[in-house]
Amino acid sequence: MDPVNNPFSPGAGSPPPELAGRDELIEQARIMLRRVQTGRYEQSLMLVGLRGVGKTVLLNKIRELAESTGYTSVMIEATESRSLPELLVPPLRQILYQLDAMAGVSNKVKRGLRVLRSFVGALKLKVADIEIGLDIDPEKGSADSGDLEADLPEMFVALGEAAQDRGRAVAVIIDEIQYLSEAEMSALIMAIHRVSQRQLPLVLVGAGLPQLVGLAGRSKSYAERLFTYPDVGPLAPDDAKEALRGPVRAQGADFTDAALDELVAVTRGYAYFLQEWGYQAWNLAPASPIDNEVIKRATAAAIKKLDGSFFRVRFDRLTPREKDYMRALADMGSGAHRSGDIADALGVKVQSVAPLRSGLIRKGMIYSPAHGDTAFTVPLFDEFMRRTMPDWKPVQR
Repeated sequence: MDPVNNPFSPGAGSPPPELAGRDELIEQARIMLRRVQTGRYEQSLMLVGLRGVGKTVLLNKIRELAESTGYTSVMIEATESRSLPELLVPPLRQILYQLDAMAGVSNKVKRGLRVLRSFVGALKLKVADIEIGLDIDPEKGSADSGDLEADLPEMFVALGEAAQDRGRAVAVIIDEIQYLSEAEMSALIMAIHRVSQRQLPLVLVGAGLPQLVGLAGRSKSYAERLFTYPDVGPLAPDDAKEALRGPVRAQGADFTDAALDELVAVTRGYAYFLQEWGYQAWNLAPASPIDNEVIKRATAAAIKKLDGSFFRVRFDRLTPREKDYMRALADMGSGAHRSGDIADALGVKVQSVAPLRSGLIRKGMIYSPAHGDTAFTVPLFDEFMRRTMPDWKPVQR
């Protein structure tokens, strides 16, 4: 069928043609946004899930929802290489300038800009490459200690007060939040706690891999009272079928029932994979309906593409020892496995690979679903590892 009319859009954070199976979560976000906007307390959201479940898509949807109801929003992506202040300062500056440009003079907004100037001035001692260009005097004694846990709450309060004075609300949205350090996460939690205590119209929405729950808990014990952690998993079979069938029917085509069953089975309902398989199936189908024979060819094409991009970029970040660890884990099949069993397969003591395991968790390659257990954060990565390192063998005892 005509590739130009292909309704599927596989890509990092690309919105799907149909956001199926997420209505409950979106409604939860809508209620949170409206309550905070009207000065009522509500827990912020931290979306938790593996790679490829559509967390970034949901964050974009929540941002769209926020802006449609009168919020000013910023969306940033945490990384391993940049600190939280480096990521936050430019968008906070942008928000305050937008509030300052509104009709009338606001002393709260002016103060917010001065506090930001103080915040940046203190951080320049530690973060050399922030260039904010604020031609304004700092607010002495506010957010200028150089201690992020002390300064970020003051910065968020000043921002919340500025927004409140302008009759606006602010949504700070952070993707890949598991890359924050414990100190940064602690400062962020304290900032939201302070804002919540004062019932200011500022809300935090985050998303990350499953380890973010433990990160938040280690950072501050009261984090569980500030946030809810909706689990974003694979779509249920009926929702997965609707995510595939709805867009195709909108183009005047369809799948056979057997083809849909096969697609749900091979993708396991993961949102990104549904888009990739749907995309390949459409391009390979000579005509509607798309049948099971097409799906078999689509599977080969999808796996080839994923091996060269989605999986490969993650594999190439690994050291040789990390690849061995991941291959040993893959040899045990899908799901979670005991860390001791992985060490046994490598022929070493579990204590000796603990730093290796910790490094892979920091890289976002694996996580610990329960104490002593290890699992991949990327669905189907076990199959990729076996394809990529076919000659690897566990240690013979």
